[in-house]
Amino acid sequence: MILFMNTYLTKVYVKLENKYPNQYEYLNAVKQFLLSINDYVESIDDLEQLNIIERIVEPDRIISFKVPWVDDNGNVQVNVGWRVQHSNLLGVYKGGIRFSKDVNESIIKFLAFEQTFKNSLSELPLGGAKGGSDFNPLNKSDLEIMRFSQNFMRELYKHIGPDIDVPAGDLGVSAKEVGYLYGMYKKLTSTHNPTFTSKGLSFGGSLLRPESTGYGICYVTEKALNTYFNDSIKNKKVIISGAGQVGINTARKAKELGAKVIAISCLKGVLYNEDNLDLDLISKLNSSKDELDVYLEKYPNTKYFKNPKDIWKIKADIAIPCATQNELDESDAKTLIDNGLKMLVEGANKPSTDKAIEKFIKNKVLFIPSKAANTGGVSVSSLEMHQNATTSKWSAEEVDSKLKVIMGNIFDNIYETAKEINNIYNLEKAANIASFKKIYEAMKAQGV
Repeated sequence: MILFMNTYLTKVYVKLENKYPNQYEYLNAVKQFLLSINDYVESIDDLEQLNIIERIVEPDRIISFKVPWVDDNGNVQVNVGWRVQHSNLLGVYKGGIRFSKDVNESIIKFLAFEQTFKNSLSELPLGGAKGGSDFNPLNKSDLEIMRFSQNFMRELYKHIGPDIDVPAGDLGVSAKEVGYLYGMYKKLTSTHNPTFTSKGLSFGGSLLRPESTGYGICYVTEKALNTYFNDSIKNKKVIISGAGQVGINTARKAKELGAKVIAISCLKGVLYNEDNLDLDLISKLNSSKDELDVYLEKYPNTKYFKNPKDIWKIKADIAIPCATQNELDESDAKTLIDNGLKMLVEGANKPSTDKAIEKFIKNKVLFIPSKAANTGGVSVSSLEMHQNATTSKWSAEEVDSKLKVIMGNIFDNIYETAKEINNIYNLEKAANIASFKKIYEAMKAQGV
């Protein structure tokens, strides 16, 4: 049993653990959040009287539904869909939709919980939500993906809207899936409004939305390097896990800023070259049926490792995990630290295990948590909502400029909080405290 310094936190967590004993991902996210704010909440007199923590950790609502659909062979398949609307204290529910065979209620609750605090840090008027299904889009035809997406939306449309809940894309939900989802939403509601973000440019999407998470990661990295070391990303050796939309755009922006991206991994393995990596070819191979070793035919001097985890054995200045949750464990952290890593930036949603995070912080590796680092996507989604609401279209330069300011403000927020708590190398704790303070104030102001 987890025991917190604060007895009220212990009581809330034990109750949650007894209620949801099998929801590991959700319980772990809550546990780490409570540990981060443990000593901070000692100064809040009405915490238990108003039952603030239990009201924060429990979602406002969980919507689950079956999604029957017909495959290309005429067989009826059945998947399950979820939308977890965690909190709208700060604004409309906002968060992506994820299609993956690994999706379950616990993962969606964990992601919605994290999204609430991530959006709080952004200073944008957005609440937190997340949705998805255990539908696996890999090796599905476009028609199968369309039929599934349309049937998923037949239920979800009842629970979303521009003033209620605004979904977006996420893992397994690209611009193609968003197009099918939003197309069905329009048919069912006879409206064209800002209910979805990550839309295509031809029907209301924002420039730089696909690139925004990766670009935001690099802007936070640059600001942190400047603040802590009076340095920049230029000439730093960078390794990145994940060759999807987030990872590849992080790599592109890092190279644009002068970094040396020396290794990238995906489920097919790792490509490592100290001189140069062809990011366009890597992206193409990642989304094709070809294995990564095909890359060696064109670039024979590149090293290829079949195991994606081998990327953490490569010596680098900065590591940016952009693939999925809990992909980097304590053993990986030790290897990176032994190899002289200076900075770890979380590009995916909580890609580092708790033990790995503890190790980075203990060894004073500059650690930027996902709550701060990968907020670029939702930030540009907010800018997309604003453009839609005002029937305007901003240039890529304008969107990029606004994104850079937002990411800079997020970093400043957690850095100033870290200074207040006298621990500038625990930005994980600072991010949780800064986001909690804002949600606590809103909850108290709005009553029970």
